[in-house]
Amino acid sequence: MPKFLKQVSGVLTEESTIATSAGAGDAAKVPQLNGSGVLDLTITNGKNTSAGAGDAGKLAALNASGILDDTITNASATSAANKLVKMDGTGRIAVGVLPTGVGPDTKDIVTSEALSAGDFVNLHNVGGTRARKADAATNKRAVGFVLAAFGSGATATVYFEGTNNQVSGKTPGAVQFLSATPGTSTETAPSTATHIVQNLGVAVSATEINFEPQQPITLA
Repeated sequence: MPKFLKQVSGVLTEESTIATSAGAGDAAKVPQLNGSGVLDLTITNGKNTSAGAGDAGKLAALNASGILDDTITNASATSAANKLVKMDGTGRIAVGVLPTGVGPDTKDIVTSEALSAGDFVNLHNVGGTRARKADAATNKRAVGFVLAAFGSGATATVYFEGTNNQVSGKTPGAVQFLSATPGTSTETAPSTATHIVQNLGVAVSATEINFEPQQPITLA
């Protein structure tokens, strides 16, 4: 450990430098570079995350990803007061951040089961509005769809119009019906008694469905 000579009451005294600081007890000590060849955050009074007001006056440091952490920039990909807007997981501004009337017709709704990207969803009331997979076999009509996966109890962005571009294997131009496989569509209208037949729209490519849901009909 590097050392230096320090005059204490007229006497030369050997003293060690420090690579980290324990706080006030290390006042007036001489810092040294740490094992990474830089001044430690405990010496620079820096932090790579922020716990809020208690971290006032600290220097901002880059996090493990080499960027300023969201807790320091005060950024959010979802709608929140007094936050900076950041891109969501798709590299875009989340539609939930946009004002009403701007962007697609969507609503953030809590899920009552896990949803996969591209699932068509049904809404129901379980202590409030909840989103679940639409299902032709159990009379759960489709009213919207999701473009990302969400766990059960998560807040999902549900689209009520537009293009569902998270599907695959569709025939361009083919009418899409709600399937008895929850959350999905089929190009063959259901024929089983008690199932519902609901036209969801038309495939505009192998991976896109223009969502225009029709009133379902229950089969006898």
